[in-house]
Amino acid sequence: MLKLKKKDTVIVLTGKDKGKKGEIKEIMPVERKVVVMGINIVSKHKKTTKEKPGGIHKVEAPMSISNVQLVCPKCNKPARVKISIQGGEKLRACKKCGEAIV
Repeated sequence: MLKLKKKDTVIVLTGKDKGKKGEIKEIMPVERKVVVMGINIVSKHKKTTKEKPGGIHKVEAPMSISNVQLVCPKCNKPARVKISIQGGEKLRACKKCGEAIV
């Protein structure tokens, strides 16, 4: 089970963008990768088509899920996530402050 979801704010733990925060744009659970807005920008060479012009475009590349950590919305710090069961439904919660993450 993945503990990250789309639109979660995460911080990068390793690599050239270490320490930067961003919002998750896309999750690829089979490959265990995430795409974070504004992080891990690479140059992509595109060929001209009828709809789009060609050239060199800057795009966000996927990165491993293990290289990012969720930022708690309440305490605004990177925190591990625990799964708690309340009222028969599973909720994600911050391990530091115990606040539920929606």
